[in-house]
Amino acid sequence: MNFFVLLLVLLAERFSGLRRGIQRDGWWHDLRARHERAEQPWLSLAWLVALPLVLVGLLLEVLEPMAYGWLALPVHLLLVLYALGRGDLAAELAAFREAWRRGDSEAAALIAQRDLGLEAADEATLFEQVEARLLWQGFHGFFAVVFWYVLLGPLAALAYRLLVLSEAHAAHAALRERAGSLRHAFDWLPARLLAATFALVGHFVLVKRVLLPALTDWELPTRRLLADAGRLAIDNPGAIDGEAGLARLDALLALLIRGGIFWYVVFALWTLLG
Repeated sequence: MNFFVLLLVLLAERFSGLRRGIQRDGWWHDLRARHERAEQPWLSLAWLVALPLVLVGLLLEVLEPMAYGWLALPVHLLLVLYALGRGDLAAELAAFREAWRRGDSEAAALIAQRDLGLEAADEATLFEQVEARLLWQGFHGFFAVVFWYVLLGPLAALAYRLLVLSEAHAAHAALRERAGSLRHAFDWLPARLLAATFALVGHFVLVKRVLLPALTDWELPTRRLLADAGRLAIDNPGAIDGEAGLARLDALLALLIRGGIFWYVVFALWTLLG
Protein backbone atom coordinates (compact mmCIF):
# COMPACT_ATOMS: atom_id res chain seq x y z
CA MET A 1 0.00 0.00 0.00
CA ASN A 2 2.88 2.39 0.75
CA PHE A 3 4.01 2.46 -2.88
CA PHE A 4 0.45 3.12 -4.05
CA VAL A 5 0.20 5.99 -1.58
CA LEU A 6 3.41 7.52 -2.92
CA LEU A 7 2.11 7.29 -6.48
CA LEU A 8 -1.03 9.11 -5.36
CA VAL A 9 1.16 11.73 -3.67
CA LEU A 10 2.98 12.36 -6.96
CA LEU A 11 -0.30 12.63 -8.86
CA ALA A 12 -1.75 14.98 -6.26
CA GLU A 13 1.37 17.16 -6.40
CA ARG A 14 1.38 17.24 -10.19
CA PHE A 15 -2.30 17.67 -11.00
CA SER A 16 -4.02 19.20 -7.98
CA GLY A 17 -3.68 21.74 -5.21
CA LEU A 18 -4.66 19.18 -2.59
CA ARG A 19 -1.48 19.65 -0.54
CA ARG A 20 -2.09 23.36 -0.07
CA GLY A 21 -5.62 22.62 1.13
CA ILE A 22 -4.42 20.02 3.62
CA GLN A 23 -1.42 21.87 5.01
CA ARG A 24 -3.26 24.11 7.44
CA ASP A 25 -1.27 24.45 10.64
CA GLY A 26 -3.68 26.61 12.61
CA TRP A 27 -4.56 23.73 14.96
CA TRP A 28 -0.87 23.22 15.72
CA HIS A 29 -0.23 26.91 16.37
CA ASP A 30 -3.23 26.96 18.72
CA LEU A 31 -1.77 23.96 20.54
CA ARG A 32 1.61 25.68 20.75
CA ALA A 33 0.09 28.88 22.12
CA ARG A 34 -1.58 26.92 24.93
CA HIS A 35 1.16 24.47 25.88
CA GLU A 36 4.57 25.90 25.01
CA ARG A 37 6.61 26.47 28.18
CA ALA A 38 10.14 27.89 28.17
CA GLU A 39 11.07 26.09 31.41
CA GLN A 40 9.68 22.71 30.25
CA PRO A 41 10.78 22.18 26.61
CA TRP A 42 10.44 18.39 26.71
CA LEU A 43 6.91 18.62 28.08
CA SER A 44 6.11 21.16 25.36
CA LEU A 45 7.39 18.74 22.73
CA ALA A 46 5.19 16.03 24.23
CA TRP A 47 2.16 18.25 23.63
CA LEU A 48 3.23 19.48 20.19
CA VAL A 49 4.61 16.25 18.72
CA ALA A 50 3.79 13.19 20.84
CA LEU A 51 0.11 13.98 21.47
CA PRO A 52 -0.84 14.35 17.76
CA LEU A 53 1.10 11.16 17.00
CA VAL A 54 -0.79 9.22 19.68
CA LEU A 55 -4.17 10.44 18.41
CA VAL A 56 -3.37 9.66 14.78
CA GLY A 57 -1.89 6.31 15.80
CA LEU A 58 -5.10 5.36 17.57
CA LEU A 59 -7.11 6.28 14.47
CA LEU A 60 -4.90 4.08 12.29
CA GLU A 61 -5.17 1.20 14.78
CA VAL A 62 -8.94 1.33 14.34
CA LEU A 63 -8.91 1.65 10.54
CA GLU A 64 -6.13 -0.70 9.44
CA PRO A 65 -7.85 -3.99 10.37
CA MET A 66 -10.97 -2.95 8.43
CA ALA A 67 -11.51 -3.68 4.72
CA TYR A 68 -8.03 -5.20 4.39
CA GLY A 69 -6.47 -1.88 5.35
CA TRP A 70 -7.97 0.10 2.49
CA LEU A 71 -9.86 2.40 4.85
CA ALA A 72 -6.47 3.53 6.17
CA LEU A 73 -5.20 4.43 2.69
CA PRO A 74 -6.78 7.92 2.49
CA VAL A 75 -5.46 8.64 5.98
CA HIS A 76 -1.95 7.65 4.85
CA LEU A 77 -2.31 9.90 1.82
CA LEU A 78 -3.49 12.87 3.87
CA LEU A 79 -0.71 12.39 6.42
CA VAL A 80 2.05 12.24 3.80
CA LEU A 81 0.71 15.29 1.97
CA TYR A 82 0.47 17.15 5.27
CA ALA A 83 4.04 16.13 6.15
CA LEU A 84 5.53 17.50 2.92
CA GLY A 85 7.27 20.87 2.92
CA ARG A 86 5.42 24.16 3.11
CA GLY A 87 5.22 26.66 0.28
CA ASP A 88 6.21 26.48 -3.38
CA LEU A 89 9.93 27.04 -3.87
CA ALA A 90 9.60 27.50 -7.63
CA ALA A 91 7.18 30.37 -7.07
CA GLU A 92 9.36 31.81 -4.29
CA LEU A 93 12.41 31.77 -6.59
CA ALA A 94 10.65 33.24 -9.63
CA ALA A 95 11.29 36.91 -8.82
CA PHE A 96 14.87 36.18 -7.72
CA ARG A 97 15.55 34.30 -10.97
CA GLU A 98 14.25 37.18 -13.07
CA ALA A 99 16.40 39.74 -11.25
CA TRP A 100 19.44 37.46 -11.47
CA ARG A 101 18.86 36.94 -15.21
CA ARG A 102 18.89 40.72 -15.71
CA GLY A 103 22.13 41.01 -13.75
CA ASP A 104 20.44 43.25 -11.18
CA SER A 105 22.27 42.06 -8.06
CA GLU A 106 20.77 44.73 -5.81
CA ALA A 107 17.22 43.73 -6.71
CA ALA A 108 18.13 40.04 -6.38
CA ALA A 109 19.49 40.67 -2.88
CA LEU A 110 16.35 42.55 -1.82
CA ILE A 111 14.10 39.84 -3.26
CA ALA A 112 16.12 37.10 -1.56
CA GLN A 113 15.73 38.91 1.75
CA ARG A 114 12.00 39.47 1.23
CA ASP A 115 10.95 36.11 -0.24
CA LEU A 116 13.57 33.69 1.10
CA GLY A 117 14.85 35.31 4.28
CA LEU A 118 18.42 35.24 2.97
CA GLU A 119 21.10 37.90 3.44
CA ALA A 120 24.72 37.95 2.28
CA ALA A 121 27.62 40.37 1.98
CA ASP A 122 28.35 39.61 -1.70
CA GLU A 123 26.80 38.05 -4.79
CA ALA A 124 28.71 34.76 -4.59
CA THR A 125 27.67 34.13 -0.99
CA LEU A 126 24.07 35.04 -1.76
CA PHE A 127 23.94 32.64 -4.69
CA GLU A 128 25.43 29.86 -2.57
CA GLN A 129 22.71 30.48 0.02
CA VAL A 130 20.02 30.22 -2.66
CA GLU A 131 21.55 26.95 -3.90
CA ALA A 132 21.64 25.60 -0.36
CA ARG A 133 18.01 26.67 0.14
CA LEU A 134 16.95 24.82 -3.00
CA LEU A 135 18.66 21.59 -1.94
CA TRP A 136 17.47 21.87 1.65
CA GLN A 137 13.88 22.46 0.54
CA GLY A 138 14.01 19.43 -1.72
CA PHE A 139 15.39 17.34 1.12
CA HIS A 140 13.27 18.27 4.11
CA GLY A 141 10.21 19.12 2.02
CA PHE A 142 10.06 15.81 0.19
CA PHE A 143 12.91 13.30 0.40
CA ALA A 144 13.14 13.02 4.19
CA VAL A 145 9.35 12.72 4.50
CA VAL A 146 9.15 9.95 1.90
CA PHE A 147 12.17 8.18 3.42
CA TRP A 148 10.61 7.95 6.88
CA TYR A 149 7.21 7.04 5.46
CA VAL A 150 8.70 4.12 3.55
CA LEU A 151 10.88 3.01 6.47
CA LEU A 152 8.54 3.48 9.45
CA GLY A 153 5.15 4.55 8.15
CA PRO A 154 2.97 7.67 8.29
CA LEU A 155 3.55 8.44 11.97
CA ALA A 156 7.29 8.86 11.36
CA ALA A 157 6.60 11.23 8.45
CA LEU A 158 4.20 13.24 10.61
CA ALA A 159 6.68 13.32 13.50
CA TYR A 160 9.32 14.77 11.17
CA ARG A 161 7.06 17.59 10.02
CA LEU A 162 5.94 18.44 13.56
CA LEU A 163 9.58 18.67 14.66
CA VAL A 164 10.34 21.00 11.73
CA LEU A 165 7.36 23.16 12.69
CA SER A 166 8.47 23.23 16.32
CA GLU A 167 12.00 24.26 15.39
CA ALA A 168 10.78 26.96 13.02
CA HIS A 169 7.94 28.49 15.04
CA ALA A 170 8.53 27.89 18.74
CA ALA A 171 8.70 31.13 20.68
CA HIS A 172 11.33 29.93 23.15
CA ALA A 173 14.93 29.09 22.32
CA ALA A 174 15.02 26.01 24.57
CA LEU A 175 12.15 24.38 22.69
CA ARG A 176 13.66 25.28 19.31
CA GLU A 177 16.97 23.75 20.41
CA ARG A 178 15.37 20.46 21.52
CA ALA A 179 13.27 20.22 18.36
CA GLY A 180 16.32 21.01 16.23
CA SER A 181 18.36 18.27 17.91
CA LEU A 182 15.65 15.70 17.27
CA ARG A 183 15.18 16.91 13.70
CA HIS A 184 18.94 16.60 13.13
CA ALA A 185 18.75 12.99 14.34
CA PHE A 186 15.94 12.36 11.86
CA ASP A 187 17.98 14.02 9.10
CA TRP A 188 21.25 12.16 9.65
CA LEU A 189 20.56 8.94 7.72
CA PRO A 190 18.38 10.23 4.84
CA ALA A 191 20.73 13.18 4.23
CA ARG A 192 23.68 10.86 3.72
CA LEU A 193 21.56 8.60 1.58
CA LEU A 194 20.57 11.54 -0.61
CA ALA A 195 24.19 12.70 -0.85
CA ALA A 196 25.16 9.18 -1.94
CA THR A 197 22.35 9.35 -4.52
CA PHE A 198 23.85 12.59 -5.85
CA ALA A 199 27.05 10.64 -6.37
CA LEU A 200 25.21 7.90 -8.28
CA VAL A 201 23.27 10.26 -10.56
CA GLY A 202 25.98 12.97 -10.74
CA HIS A 203 29.77 13.08 -10.37
CA PHE A 204 30.65 10.17 -8.10
CA VAL A 205 34.33 10.92 -7.53
CA LEU A 206 33.77 14.55 -6.56
CA VAL A 207 30.85 13.84 -4.22
CA LYS A 208 32.85 11.08 -2.55
CA ARG A 209 35.21 13.75 -1.19
CA VAL A 210 32.31 15.24 0.79
CA LEU A 211 30.41 12.06 1.59
CA LEU A 212 33.13 9.88 3.09
CA PRO A 213 34.18 12.34 5.86
CA ALA A 214 30.49 13.08 6.57
CA LEU A 215 29.60 9.45 7.26
CA THR A 216 31.04 9.62 10.76
CA ASP A 217 30.50 13.34 11.46
CA TRP A 218 27.41 13.66 13.64
CA GLU A 219 27.80 17.41 14.06
CA LEU A 220 27.91 18.28 10.35
CA PRO A 221 24.79 20.36 9.55
CA THR A 222 22.49 18.70 7.03
CA ARG A 223 22.15 21.86 4.97
CA ARG A 224 25.92 22.15 4.55
CA LEU A 225 26.33 18.47 3.62
CA LEU A 226 23.67 18.65 0.92
CA ALA A 227 24.92 21.98 -0.42
CA ASP A 228 28.50 20.71 -0.76
CA ALA A 229 27.45 17.39 -2.28
CA GLY A 230 24.97 18.98 -4.68
CA ARG A 231 27.43 21.55 -6.02
CA LEU A 232 30.02 18.89 -6.69
CA ALA A 233 27.52 16.56 -8.37
CA ILE A 234 26.23 18.95 -11.05
CA ASP A 235 27.74 19.30 -14.48
CA ASN A 236 28.31 23.06 -14.48
CA PRO A 237 29.73 24.21 -11.13
CA GLY A 238 31.46 27.24 -12.66
CA ALA A 239 30.13 30.75 -13.33
CA ILE A 240 27.14 32.13 -11.47
CA ASP A 241 26.39 35.33 -13.39
CA GLY A 242 23.10 35.70 -15.29
CA GLU A 243 22.01 32.71 -17.33
CA ALA A 244 24.97 30.64 -16.15
CA GLY A 245 23.77 30.98 -12.57
CA LEU A 246 20.23 30.03 -13.50
CA ALA A 247 21.59 27.00 -15.36
CA ARG A 248 23.26 25.94 -12.11
CA LEU A 249 19.98 26.22 -10.23
CA ASP A 250 18.24 24.21 -12.93
CA ALA A 251 20.99 21.59 -12.74
CA LEU A 252 20.51 21.27 -8.99
CA LEU A 253 16.76 20.90 -9.42
CA ALA A 254 17.33 18.24 -12.09
CA LEU A 255 19.71 16.48 -9.70
CA LEU A 256 17.00 16.34 -7.04
CA ILE A 257 14.48 15.02 -9.55
CA ARG A 258 16.87 12.30 -10.77
CA GLY A 259 17.55 11.30 -7.20
CA GLY A 260 13.83 11.06 -6.47
CA ILE A 261 13.18 9.00 -9.59
CA PHE A 262 16.03 6.67 -8.65
CA TRP A 263 14.51 5.88 -5.26
CA TYR A 264 10.99 5.54 -6.64
CA VAL A 265 12.33 2.91 -9.04
CA VAL A 266 14.16 1.15 -6.19
CA PHE A 267 11.01 1.15 -4.06
CA ALA A 268 8.92 -0.14 -6.98
CA LEU A 269 11.32 -3.04 -7.52
CA TRP A 270 11.39 -3.74 -3.80
CA THR A 271 7.58 -3.83 -3.75
CA LEU A 272 7.34 -6.11 -6.79
CA LEU A 273 10.03 -8.55 -5.62
CA GLY A 274 9.21 -8.47 -1.93
